[in-house]
Amino acid sequence: MLDESLLDAPERLTEADRRGLLRGAAEAGARVRTAARLAAEAGVGTLKPDGRPRAVLIAGPGAAATHAADLLGTLAGAGSPVTRLAPTGVAPAAGALRWELPGWAGSVDLLLIATPDGAEPGLSLLAEQAYRRGCTVVAVAPARSPLSESVNASHGLFIPMATAPYDHDEPLAGSAPGVLWALLTPLLALLDRTALLDAPPEAVEKVADRLDGIAERCGPAIVTYSNPAKTLASELADSLPVVWTEGTSAGPAGRRFAAALAELSGTPAVVAELPEALAAHGALLAGQLAAGADPDDFFRDRVEEAPALHARVVLLRDRPIGGLTAAPSARDLALGHDTPISELEPEAGGELETLAELIAITDFAAVYLALASGA
Repeated sequence: MLDESLLDAPERLTEADRRGLLRGAAEAGARVRTAARLAAEAGVGTLKPDGRPRAVLIAGPGAAATHAADLLGTLAGAGSPVTRLAPTGVAPAAGALRWELPGWAGSVDLLLIATPDGAEPGLSLLAEQAYRRGCTVVAVAPARSPLSESVNASHGLFIPMATAPYDHDEPLAGSAPGVLWALLTPLLALLDRTALLDAPPEAVEKVADRLDGIAERCGPAIVTYSNPAKTLASELADSLPVVWTEGTSAGPAGRRFAAALAELSGTPAVVAELPEALAAHGALLAGQLAAGADPDDFFRDRVEEAPALHARVVLLRDRPIGGLTAAPSARDLALGHDTPISELEPEAGGELETLAELIAITDFAAVYLALASGA
């Protein structure tokens, strides 16, 4: 059950935030600036690549590496395929995970390693394997971690991760806002140098400014009725979020939101891109999850009986391709099945800025839902 009174009690929110999630979301802009500075100090801005890599491979544990690969692949487009190397192992523990390069990987490919830990033996072994194959290796991880020694020994480029003092007070969640921006920002700067995507320093600074603006709009001191993240969190209470995205950059934002809801608050969610989402989730909205599916719910005991789980559509939109939009059809489908709908659309700006806004608001919403539900 969601404790809605907690949302408008900043001191209680801070007390409940044992994992530093709210602080990580609020400091996202500062984390971007620190990460950009560390990347510059590591020499990223002075790199002179011989050309684009044939393929970009990304390895790392958990949601952080998955989201980074998804975002970079979307931003890079068809320039070079971006592929995440999924680990194998018997448990999601640092010592149990192993990564392998595909058989075709070689000297014309780029391996990126992104981890908020840096103590995974499997990633050190992967860096050594890449060196033997002739792959260029770049890693982002905490400074003075075992991985830094392995990458330096493999003649790769190591970039210290932008960390905060509270990062290790509790085990880091892969979907934590601070983790994403600390790992993603240096990789954006690197791929800008390889001409795979457009992320010059001034664009990264605009991302940090946009994140600062969202932190002001969505911070814990802003009351729910004028706070889009708190509003979305309260709307998603006791519901199944059905996340629909429209526009190229909205796709990874929606997938990250669904993953963050599951990892941070224990809320399951489904996600799909428009217009295919209308066919993929049409039966779902027509079934028992529709708000109108149980007319007796109106007469249930609000004190003794738990509410039935119903779907709620969350529509994330950012510049539909070719100007064509399926949003009216999405609204008609949802409302036609008595399913409420929430919509988020970023303010105008560059692709990185609008993507950052969608991620920031949904990150705040996932954090508020986690804190107010006691997750």
